[in-house]
Amino acid sequence: MVTMTATAAVPPSTPPSTTTATRRRVLTVSVAVVLMLVGAVLSMWIGTRWTEPAQVIDALTAGRGHGGDIGIIVWDQRIPRTLMALAVGAAIALSGALVQGLTGNPLGDPGVLGISGGAAFFSVLAVFLFGLQSVSAYVWFAVAGAIIAAALVFGVASLGGGGANPLSLILAGAACSAFFIAGTTAVILNDQASLNQYRFWSAGSLVERDLGILAGVAPLMIVGVVVALACGPSLNVLAAGPELATALGVRVGMIRGACFLALTLLAAAGTAAAGPIAFLGLVVPHIVRHFTGPDHRWLLVACMPAGAALMLVADVIGRVVMRPAEVQVGVILAFIGVPVYIYLVRRRRMVQT
Repeated sequence: MVTMTATAAVPPSTPPSTTTATRRRVLTVSVAVVLMLVGAVLSMWIGTRWTEPAQVIDALTAGRGHGGDIGIIVWDQRIPRTLMALAVGAAIALSGALVQGLTGNPLGDPGVLGISGGAAFFSVLAVFLFGLQSVSAYVWFAVAGAIIAAALVFGVASLGGGGANPLSLILAGAACSAFFIAGTTAVILNDQASLNQYRFWSAGSLVERDLGILAGVAPLMIVGVVVALACGPSLNVLAAGPELATALGVRVGMIRGACFLALTLLAAAGTAAAGPIAFLGLVVPHIVRHFTGPDHRWLLVACMPAGAALMLVADVIGRVVMRPAEVQVGVILAFIGVPVYIYLVRRRRMVQT
């Protein structure tokens, strides 16, 4: 006689689906970091002037002030440019993810809330009123303009009893953007110097951006990143609706204000430093969300290296595509972003149908 003993299966402490999702998100962040590092290496190596990898390594190991012409190129041009691309790409991508999460608008990016328009308007005002010509001189006017524009949008959206909600933010942003665009147009049509500077700045560029500019805007970026990552868990709850979020103890008004503060600081710093960078804050969150899902705790983290990687690659392409001339990084990102975004929109429609 055979006796059979039934043993109860012990359920795993973590559901397999949850474990698989976590692994996929960790892998996504890891891949984004690797792509960012590869982009940084390419940015140090490839430029409008051809350099051998050994020459770049020798210049780096020799230190600043050594290595001849290659040393000057590496230390005075490529290192500041690479660091600027890393910071601006991460800031703009993270701010785009915050805009989309805050407003619930899949087409959201910093330009939707008037931040880019405010930066542009104050930049041309600085050239027109004070005759400033260098980027390092009027970058602080761009920062001030972006922050003032964001404050104006948030103030207008907060009028009335409902406070600042996603719909009112979008409407206020559209109205303020139209105002700043009109003001910018009025200035540049009446002043040639302002027009010349605006044409260069509005294309989005990393040329002539030194470490002094990066050091100035870095504190804004750091504060913005810290606040944004702290808002991630609450954004997940807020996505289910303000009523449910309130019932779960989330202070909806405070979270919206904190998110708006974070995206303002990030977008203001990035836009002021490199000009309006189109499509980066729009496309990167969509790409990352495809792999991480809608969980903002992972989405916000992954957007930073992914945005930096795309910014670096676009800048490298701009250096070589019309060598020895150079195409601005904002133009390259538009060429990359438009087909990617069209694909994402079409894919979204097919899923819904």
